[in-house]
Amino acid sequence: MNQTNTKMYNGIAPKLEDNVFIEGTAVLYGDITLKEDVSIWPMVAARGDVNTIFIGARSNIQDGSVLHVTRKSASNPNGNPLIIGEDVTVGHKAMLHGCTIGDRVLVGMGAIVMDGAVVGNDYIVGAGSLVPPHKVLEDGYLYVGNPVKKVRPLKTSEMEFLTVSADNYVRLKNEYLEQL
Repeated sequence: MNQTNTKMYNGIAPKLEDNVFIEGTAVLYGDITLKEDVSIWPMVAARGDVNTIFIGARSNIQDGSVLHVTRKSASNPNGNPLIIGEDVTVGHKAMLHGCTIGDRVLVGMGAIVMDGAVVGNDYIVGAGSLVPPHKVLEDGYLYVGNPVKKVRPLKTSEMEFLTVSADNYVRLKNEYLEQL
């Protein structure tokens, strides 16, 4: 597959594992790693220019999302890379900036997760929510609001949906790849 929408920055190009789909209007720059079965949908902008971006297997980044990182500095020697775990669904127009997202997470449409925030495993971050800088969320909960507040533990059906959502996007991605 021709990945003309992956761009080199300072001599570093995105690294793509097997069965990755990047829609033609998405653009990825620099030090980005996409593990197996990742899908990047229309109008996503991902800049691994001043730090690294890592996206785990079977995760999907939906339309219009922005992925960026924090530069290394004297006050923050490591900066803040963007780390996204496995089986993560990032909803339309979400913004993830120099944060860590664990496994089996749904980041709702239009949500913003800021520098140094840690969203562990098995979460739903509600649509339009703001996770402030350096906030650490407790595993297994629904968080909503601006700034986010822990609302309640996830129901069993919601926990199961987290992997179902990721699986649905792997299937959709495969359908798109078959049509290329």
